[in-house]
Amino acid sequence: MVNPRKLTFWYPMRITYGRVERMFHFRDLLELEHLEYFLPVRREFQKTDDWDIRQQLVPAIHGLIFIRSTQEQLTHLKMTRRDFEPMHYYTNRFSQNENDRVLVVPDRQMDNFRRIYDAQDSRIALLQYTDFIAKPGKRVRITQGDFEGTVGTIKRIKKSQCVVVEIQGLAAMAITFVPPSWLEELSESDYRTFMTSL
Repeated sequence: MVNPRKLTFWYPMRITYGRVERMFHFRDLLELEHLEYFLPVRREFQKTDDWDIRQQLVPAIHGLIFIRSTQEQLTHLKMTRRDFEPMHYYTNRFSQNENDRVLVVPDRQMDNFRRIYDAQDSRIALLQYTDFIAKPGKRVRITQGDFEGTVGTIKRIKKSQCVVVEIQGLAAMAITFVPPSWLEELSESDYRTFMTSL
């Protein structure tokens, strides 16, 4: 039987005191280790002392970075490299099984989210993840257009019907306009299969 700690997954990692500088420092450390990562960022505009507007990139979700690796490798980094000590696993506190206590994000779920995130399209908005996002809704696949193949949930946000694409429990994005004729309804079981496929 394969040891799950030796399998490669996307791990959501919480960075203690994840200030902007520390998050980008972690990004640089991961690049030096040749580890694939995903750090959601957003543009922030600030006034300078001389009234200019300065634009900078900041982490979009406080203290959160996703790393594609094995649990064995990440734990080794945490135990042997001081720079990696502030990095902590997200855990499923309801799990009864020791093997799935640490949260992982399946490749397909991550690809589904990143396809939308990376588009940087004006029709897309990053949402604060709340209980509202997790509530059931009509499950759909987009069949045409720029986001063809994307799977999400229909939600009404500010009186508009949107397709919400999520990394379950951690992050969500809304596509603010998709023509209804471009939506294929999915059963709950098909949606769950899509979201949990590794």
